[in-house]
Amino acid sequence: MLLPLLSGSRSSKTFKPKKNIPEGSHQYELLKHAEATLGSGNLRQAVMLPEGEDLNEWIAVNTVDFFNQINMLYGTITEFCTESSCPVMSAGPRYEYHWADGTNIKKPIKCSAPKYIDYLMTWVQDQLDDETLFPSKIGVPFPKNFMSVAKTILKRLFRVYAHIYHQHFDSVMRLQEEAHLNTSFKHFIFFVQEFSLIDRRELAPLHELIEKLGSKDR
Repeated sequence: MLLPLLSGSRSSKTFKPKKNIPEGSHQYELLKHAEATLGSGNLRQAVMLPEGEDLNEWIAVNTVDFFNQINMLYGTITEFCTESSCPVMSAGPRYEYHWADGTNIKKPIKCSAPKYIDYLMTWVQDQLDDETLFPSKIGVPFPKNFMSVAKTILKRLFRVYAHIYHQHFDSVMRLQEEAHLNTSFKHFIFFVQEFSLIDRRELAPLHELIEKLGSKDR
């Protein structure tokens, strides 16, 4: 969660505005708990549901945090992810993604990676800002479809990680940010594995990396 991502002048650069959790709210307390647990270095333990806490709220807090992390990571490499360098949204030669949100764009469209990621992050932002989906006030229940929405958000955020690893890892290394990217992704993967939030087939573009990260932690 709020890892010390991207030191130096680039640290304030995000792709979309950061999504803040209201200070003083229970979700803010959960976020602080998660930060403290992450400090122990045991990511498997850090992602577990804290005793006595609501699963939906834990997933909501972490989903917001992963959005902020990926937002910051992608923000550092936008100059390398262009219409000409990435004319399609892909994760290596075998995986290509077409965009549809079911509302504004119902039929999947082929578009460049920067356009796809702009659509994706704007869509995620809209979901996170929707109080009926992600209630921030105490006592307001999560909707019945919350888990389905959260799974879709996390599935789509994974695609940004996959694109960065496959198409821009050389740029990440030149910027000396690979440690931040790897730690963020490891945290993300351990979280979605802990609660079975992304189908294994969706994770295929980074299967080898996921296996490697998991084996190091055993």
